[in-house]
Amino acid sequence: MRIGIGNDHTAVELKDIITEHLTAAGFEVVDFGAKAGERCDYPVPGRDVAEAIVSGEVEKGVLICGTGIGISLAANKVPGIRAAVCSEPYSAKMAALHNNAQIIAFGARVVGSEMAKMIVDSFFETEFEGGRHQNRLDIISEIEEKYSR
Repeated sequence: MRIGIGNDHTAVELKDIITEHLTAAGFEVVDFGAKAGERCDYPVPGRDVAEAIVSGEVEKGVLICGTGIGISLAANKVPGIRAAVCSEPYSAKMAALHNNAQIIAFGARVVGSEMAKMIVDSFFETEFEGGRHQNRLDIISEIEEKYSR
């Protein structure tokens, strides 16, 4: 699976750790984020990873900024994207299982590297359950469509 990863300047070190972790697990990681020494406004990599998912360049994404909030807000502005901010593995699992989220986000100032690894592992090990949850996603899509006109 190809995974897009994006980060701002506060999360370069954690991005590198998570990239190495995902690569070791057999994922191909495409980097859309800031490199060491670069400043970066979090909406840019949030948008870039989301657009890469929509275009099919990558299948899923990981976003990291100071809290995970701002970068996920930017990603969620791209129609069809569901980015979830999670600070622990259970929420990451549920984001995949019930919400079919394509992107997991977290904060470099909120979680440490070991917790971040557990979050991405939980997210990528979980498949969407479908069923009653699909109806809820359809409602979210209807809301998105209504307001994107």
